[in-house]
Amino acid sequence: MLKIVYPICCGIDVHKTFVVACIASTNEVGITTYQVKRFSTFTKGLKELSAWLMQNSCKDVCMESTGKYYIPVYNILEVTCNQPIVAHPKYVKAIRGKKTDKKDAKWIADLFKHDLVAASFIPPLAIRQLRDLMRYRFKLINFQTSEKNRFQNCLTVSNIQLASVVSDTFGKSSMNIIEHILDNPFDKDVDIASLVHRSMIDKIPELELAIDGVITEEQAEKIKIIKQHYDSLDLCKANLESIILSLSKPYLKELDLLLTVPSINNPFTAITIISEIGVDMNVFPTAKHLCSWAGLTPQNNESAGKKKSVRISRAGCYLKPLLVQCATAVVNSKKHPEIRNRYLNLKKRRGHKRAIIAICRMLLTAIYNILKKSEPYNPVLYKKYEVLSTTREISVEQAIFIVQRQGYLIKSDT
Repeated sequence: MLKIVYPICCGIDVHKTFVVACIASTNEVGITTYQVKRFSTFTKGLKELSAWLMQNSCKDVCMESTGKYYIPVYNILEVTCNQPIVAHPKYVKAIRGKKTDKKDAKWIADLFKHDLVAASFIPPLAIRQLRDLMRYRFKLINFQTSEKNRFQNCLTVSNIQLASVVSDTFGKSSMNIIEHILDNPFDKDVDIASLVHRSMIDKIPELELAIDGVITEEQAEKIKIIKQHYDSLDLCKANLESIILSLSKPYLKELDLLLTVPSINNPFTAITIISEIGVDMNVFPTAKHLCSWAGLTPQNNESAGKKKSVRISRAGCYLKPLLVQCATAVVNSKKHPEIRNRYLNLKKRRGHKRAIIAICRMLLTAIYNILKKSEPYNPVLYKKYEVLSTTREISVEQAIFIVQRQGYLIKSDT
């Protein structure tokens, strides 16, 4: 018989306009009684839910993470209850064909009273606010990148090939040339030397060929609108970053520690990591749990002795791409041989993509220990990867196996 961990607990089925709560009360004999009630998701209804839970001496609550709809419920119950448990739907989903809102709430309560629900990681309010702003900053950067691409497309269809000559179309010299063309569409003799930086004087003949195109009136207006939108996005991002920096002041110690990690040399990179995983590593039992939460750990999927796909999950959709960027940067640098040589060893056997994910996990494990122990990054701990072995001795049987795996046929002399 399963042990009752929470004698009085509540399961909540969350929807957009209402929630259904079920309080499961278990007496000393082991008999459980249920109370089910429906509440509105307006603040008044959620406060009534909180008061109803207090009347029944229920401080242990579990709810399903339904999109963003669970957040208002969590905000109200976080104050009055113990740490509310937010569960992924795959852990509390009821059997298809026997589902109603009341049965779902009762099923969540039954699972939770036996402590059979895996809780999702919900950081403190201050970290959640910082996470929200950092994710919005990420979206603004994506918007800017889209506008840059549209800007470049307008130049391409107008036969302006500046991108083939300069490294950045949005650089100062390029923008001076483009603005001059937009302001003087009929000027065929552009004095490029007065518009570009002195380091680009040698490229003037190529630039003259690159701007030999015609920007129509429609394309010119479109370019102006795109540039105006890009500048407004840049201003919004700058204002947002000032708010983010003010909110991150309580975590200056942790940020300084993270800046010692290879390839994390930008404060906003460190702030992004803090906003995603927080600063209290005690919520993750081990570094392996953190890596699994971030989607950097292969799955276990075996049935009837057959191993199926063990690819990494889609978790960590904001943290994982950032770690991939950091890992790609550090493996291309020779400043940290302990990481680069491990990547090269893995790449030979497993390929580039798997090796990069392994380096991401290596960096995240280092971050976990840095934050938990309050110690800076120490490359000595990875000394065994510092020297890349160039010679390897193998037996004849191993050599034959390697050759056969490459598709060659081994013929015997006898």
